[in-house]
Amino acid sequence: MSNLANKVAVVTGSTSGIGRGIAEHFAGLGSNIVVHGRDRADGVETVRRVKAVGRDAEYFDGDLTDEEVCRALIRFAVERFGGLDILVNNAADTGRGDLEHIAVARWDTIMAVNLRAPFILLQESIAPMRARGGGSVINIGSVLAYVGEPKLGAYSVSKGGLMTLTKNAASLLNRDRIRVNQINVGWTLTEGEQRVKREQEGKGEEWIAQAIATRPFGRLLTPLDIAYAAAYFASNESECVTGSVLDLEQYPPGALSNS
Repeated sequence: MSNLANKVAVVTGSTSGIGRGIAEHFAGLGSNIVVHGRDRADGVETVRRVKAVGRDAEYFDGDLTDEEVCRALIRFAVERFGGLDILVNNAADTGRGDLEHIAVARWDTIMAVNLRAPFILLQESIAPMRARGGGSVINIGSVLAYVGEPKLGAYSVSKGGLMTLTKNAASLLNRDRIRVNQINVGWTLTEGEQRVKREQEGKGEEWIAQAIATRPFGRLLTPLDIAYAAAYFASNESECVTGSVLDLEQYPPGALSNS
């Protein structure tokens, strides 16, 4: 099992879903956590869950489209916990819209959250990680990065850009022992996914059963599936792994369904 004892981790978008799953799992492995999000009540709940397993946590509320908020988040972690070991860039805007119809302002917001913010957060994390003798940056991407769905055009492009950021940063920072890796996540059942299906696509609860029927392993991914992979990249078990992209999905990207 991965050991993250006394590590300090910032997990963006950790008030629910994949981010909360990563925060809870990392805490169970010994990390102290800076929980980030935009819903204070949900953030306080994630903090409570982290503290319930005996680790410390603080909540930081902020809009990652604001450069200063991104930088302040990292400074907050360093000031509160004395350093930084792990950054998980999980927060994402999954807004729908194809490339023909999406408004430029909507495109800009998606890019600001999904690509610009991870860059700023990584940039701000370099000095404190270097001071600790190394660190781990884990970018949460998507299998949609390779082509994506037409209705998720901007989101897909942002995750493709994130892959290039991951590899370029890994090349820059390897001599500092700062590792940068990415998990391209497949279809995952989260509160956010359920809300999008309901509010943006007008689907009832039957979509879950329909989705599961398409999955070869008989279920959708869960936040814990992603948390297990993130823990590997965060720990010394992956000490010499950097610039890697893990496609965490039940079909290899580009494969045709054999159902």
